[in-house]
Amino acid sequence: MKVLKFGGSSVADATRISAVMDIVCPAAEGSRVVLVLSAISGCTDALLECSRLEGRALSDALKKLEDRHIRIARRLFTGGDFLEAEQSIKQIFRSIEAAAPQSRVTFGEVLSTTIVERKLRCEGYRTHWCDSRKLVRTAGGKLDEGLTYAFISKEISSHPDAGIFVAPGFIASDENGLPTTLGRGGSDYSAAIYAAALGADSLQIWTDVSGMMTANPKTVAAARTIPRISYEAALELARCGAKVLYAPTVEPAMKAGIEINILNTFEPKSSGTVVCACPTSERRTRWMGVTSLQCSDESCCELTLVGEGVSERSNASRRLLTCLQDAGLKPLGDVLGSGSVFKVRLRSSVEREALHSVHREFFEERKENVINVFLAGYGAVGKALVDILASGSERIIKRTGRSIRIVGVSDSKHYIIDMQGLGSASIAARLHEGESAAGCAFIKAVCDVAPRGSVFVDASDSCTLYKSYPELFRRRVGIVTSNRRSLATDYCDYAALKSEAMENGVTFRYDTTVGNALPLLESISSGANCSDELLSIEAVVSCTLNYIITNYDGVRAKSFASLLKKAQDEGLTEKDPRVDLAGGDVLRKLLILAREALVPLEESDVKITPALPEEFFHCSLEEFYAKLQSYESEFVRLEDELDAMGKRRRFVASLIADPKAPKGYRAEIKMRLVSAESPFYWLSGTENVVVVRSRYSSAPMVIKGAGEGDKLAASGIIRDILL
Repeated sequence: MKVLKFGGSSVADATRISAVMDIVCPAAEGSRVVLVLSAISGCTDALLECSRLEGRALSDALKKLEDRHIRIARRLFTGGDFLEAEQSIKQIFRSIEAAAPQSRVTFGEVLSTTIVERKLRCEGYRTHWCDSRKLVRTAGGKLDEGLTYAFISKEISSHPDAGIFVAPGFIASDENGLPTTLGRGGSDYSAAIYAAALGADSLQIWTDVSGMMTANPKTVAAARTIPRISYEAALELARCGAKVLYAPTVEPAMKAGIEINILNTFEPKSSGTVVCACPTSERRTRWMGVTSLQCSDESCCELTLVGEGVSERSNASRRLLTCLQDAGLKPLGDVLGSGSVFKVRLRSSVEREALHSVHREFFEERKENVINVFLAGYGAVGKALVDILASGSERIIKRTGRSIRIVGVSDSKHYIIDMQGLGSASIAARLHEGESAAGCAFIKAVCDVAPRGSVFVDASDSCTLYKSYPELFRRRVGIVTSNRRSLATDYCDYAALKSEAMENGVTFRYDTTVGNALPLLESISSGANCSDELLSIEAVVSCTLNYIITNYDGVRAKSFASLLKKAQDEGLTEKDPRVDLAGGDVLRKLLILAREALVPLEESDVKITPALPEEFFHCSLEEFYAKLQSYESEFVRLEDELDAMGKRRRFVASLIADPKAPKGYRAEIKMRLVSAESPFYWLSGTENVVVVRSRYSSAPMVIKGAGEGDKLAASGIIRDILL
């Protein structure tokens, strides 16, 4: 006799029920099978809600749930078989509506098993449906083992021709014959009860994960499946928060000496976990898993480390405390527990960090420092970042001892999170089918799962995402951003972000917001931090205008309009290139440069003279390009004049010390003529140049280099992540 139990996710729809059939039918060859099922995914919660409803609200809720079951039946059956299945489902829903409110929750498993038993029968198998409400009996809220085992044994022996018995999990009846349940997760327990009552050869718990794991994989990405575990260790992990196995399941199987095999419905070839009585010869120290539970006082949690055969408790306790202390985590008391079980209390706010630290110490052979990265913005820079990490990961590990793992990606519509890591080749397809990113869904999801030390990369062009930065900081998630809009906000917002990051002790880096991968901000801020007074910053940092101006050569080259259009098509400009021509992008960069020099510059403090006359900024984009083309003769004339003077035009942003100015500096952005002595004169393409003069420096600091390039930006982001 084999007992197979399948959870709600395994029978959630017709496709998954078909997958269950693919597992059950081969198991029934040469052996009788008891198939124990949960309600379809979400059904129990829906029925619990129905227990609180009355009248029309109850009817509407039940109708919605009934339609879902009928849709499943319509996929599984045809013709008369479907009509019979539909009628049976409707009859059960009439019973639900007539039942006492507290009993409605007991019908979910009746529905799922009725559908599956009928499907097996239609496929030619000899089946029998077992009513667990009559067979599984409780007294005083506990299993009446003697009565239950007798009823189950009699039920099975009374149907010698049946090859597959289908039984609802979770449900039972009390000493008064009234319907009751075995608790959430009770279908596992039901399966163990049937197995023990029948002396089954095999008990298989089929779920949506590949067995018991060393930690919750949604929290600890490095968690791995435990191949074999003792009944005692499995029971302890289940009691202390490992949700893959319902704790009461272990006792009936352990008493009967039946191994429990926990398997994955979605990966049926995986060997899963075997829960068994480990032989004495195997009793050496082995670590099984780490888990946690919230205490009654929600401000603290209890972390439990479970092993087998631990002979020196003092050594293991010391090792546990040391790894927590090394991670900067202070326990709220001594290590408690007995035998091979170690319990320690911590603040709930550090629960995730504690699980990661303990798992690294006891379960991860390679103590490699993994940085989990959540990426917002899957455009050119985001894709370049993913590609570089995919091709250069080994080099990064070899040179730094750290690896960067992309575990979450979001674009404007969807997001995906997989703490095991996202492969570069599958991100686009998975993102297309991902969760909705509406509102702040991605931020909320990151806050829910991100372990301490994670980094959130903002490679988007969002004007509002920065408002969620404080929430990430408070979750001890660092931020690296190439989105200059997040820094060029009102100064009070900028200062608040810096303060929030510092207060929470997390990374906040944005070197790529100005000058791409050039070390501009670091150089300016280090001088300011060392009390070196800034005298001036002069910067040519508009990649758009640099590209056009340095490539324009009057009548001997393409027109100014055609060069601008090409820059727009290549993504070098804003969607409306007039934002660049009006100094909008340069303004953001100047604000960031000034603030790194501790000058609280605001947008209103900057005087801007656009690169074109006012008439170009008050028409449609199509009219703008027409005007620009008609203005070509003027551009040619200006170019000839420049050639005659030996000078060139550059769009320069400047911040110059001025005691008379309100903030001690005057700021300006305008087109300026420069001669060959100026470092701006020799610019080409999308290069940037920044000239910084300070009180303690005898000569200006000149920083020059490529100011544009997706791969350069991505490389700069990686540098910021690793710093």
